[in-house]
Amino acid sequence: MIGEVTGIRRIRMLYLQLLYRCNFTCLHCFHGKRLQYSDAFTAGEAVRLLTLMRDEYGTESVTFLGGEPFVYRELALVVRHAKRELGQRVEICTNGYRIERRLTEIAPHLDLLRVSLEGVGSVNDGIRRRGSYQSALSSLCLARDLGVPTGVTMTVTSQNIGEVLPLASILGQLGVQQLKLHHLRPVGNAADHPGLMVADTAAYGRLREQLAESRLPLEVIVDGDLSEHGAPEVCAPSGGPREIDRIEADPRGALTMSCKAVGKDSHAFWYEKTANRIEYKPSAADEIAVPVPDVVYARV
Repeated sequence: MIGEVTGIRRIRMLYLQLLYRCNFTCLHCFHGKRLQYSDAFTAGEAVRLLTLMRDEYGTESVTFLGGEPFVYRELALVVRHAKRELGQRVEICTNGYRIERRLTEIAPHLDLLRVSLEGVGSVNDGIRRRGSYQSALSSLCLARDLGVPTGVTMTVTSQNIGEVLPLASILGQLGVQQLKLHHLRPVGNAADHPGLMVADTAAYGRLREQLAESRLPLEVIVDGDLSEHGAPEVCAPSGGPREIDRIEADPRGALTMSCKAVGKDSHAFWYEKTANRIEYKPSAADEIAVPVPDVVYARV
């Protein structure tokens, strides 16, 4: 259905939000009140969607996220299926909070553990949860010892923009391979905390200069919207590409192609779980009708 409507024939990665439930209520979380929702994929539904995406769109990689994927009871089952049965590259994006037992269980089937951090020590804990910084570092160290490559995701805010370089240095010492920097989108909890937005956008330019001048021991990837000149003009999914990097499925089954549309109910496509098919449900404000540009990431 996606191909018939948009011309897109290949989607390289599926971002699969297994559930909304989370053990954190981060100040900037794009889910907001949805963290209280009970919607979730069953293991069977997740497996069927993974298989459908591989068979119809050549999807070769999956990132499991939530909510918090490590509170999903059948995580090991879907991870093993994605790796063993479908031969996919498997990533998990997690808060890294007390995940040691389950991480050890799934490590043989995991290609990347990506942990979310928002700074060093109390800066991170003030945004995420008390004790979350040390727990995240412990999880990164365990993954390293288990032979699982690691990365960190950070959402740049007014509270932590000065933490990027110190955090990158610490992560490099722990063997973390990549730090990915996101622009804060004012949706979900972030909409209730407008003070988190970076008011002086020139600070993004200074951050980029500092990153370029620093000899950091890991790769840094930066969201193109982290620019004093504003978001770059980028072709929207409806612009005619035959191949895109990603599509994101939320726990209800809504499918969103642009990072900038995630959390805004701007989806034009829907995965019908019981029927195991993708349906086109257009609206005047969906990401194709508007259209919504995607995010471009660049290595520093």
